[in-house]
Amino acid sequence: MTQDFGGWQWINEPAKWSAAGEELRVTADARTDLWRVTHYGYTYDTAHIFGRTLPGDLRVTTTFEAAYAEQYDQAGAMLRVDEKNWIKAGVEFVDGRINISAVVTRDFSDWSVLPLPGPVEAVTVDLVREGDTVIVRYGVDGAEPLTMLRLAYFPPEVPALAGVMCAAPVGEGFETRFTSVTVA
Repeated sequence: MTQDFGGWQWINEPAKWSAAGEELRVTADARTDLWRVTHYGYTYDTAHIFGRTLPGDLRVTTTFEAAYAEQYDQAGAMLRVDEKNWIKAGVEFVDGRINISAVVTRDFSDWSVLPLPGPVEAVTVDLVREGDTVIVRYGVDGAEPLTMLRLAYFPPEVPALAGVMCAAPVGEGFETRFTSVTVA
């Protein structure tokens, strides 16, 4: 694994997960999600988040694949100050399609999605925090360079939990295999 998971912590630890050899496997529990108010009128803070807390500038890069099956199944990278300030970016299964997705939350969540063409094996997501900005980039099946999806405000000089996440808002759960995770 590109990351030593010593000192990492869970927010909403799933019932089933393992870190062995070169991968981290996480099975999202049923009816887990991460969303705050906008459009739907509800707040969920039950997604599985695994990471470590860092101050200031940082970078989270992860490559992963998953068995998405139900509406809104999701996995990817995460930055979290608290339940009202966070960014998640990765893949979300919406209306039968795999999409690149980013949700930025500052009291209220917003959501950006971009459908991916054709079948996808693995996705890489890169979150770079510099000052008050996070740049979200992604790549599909090893494509380089990564493509910018979003530039977002993020509270500066506040420690943030940096790592990975997954959730199964509608379904009974699914497994994500993170083949590479780097937080620096």
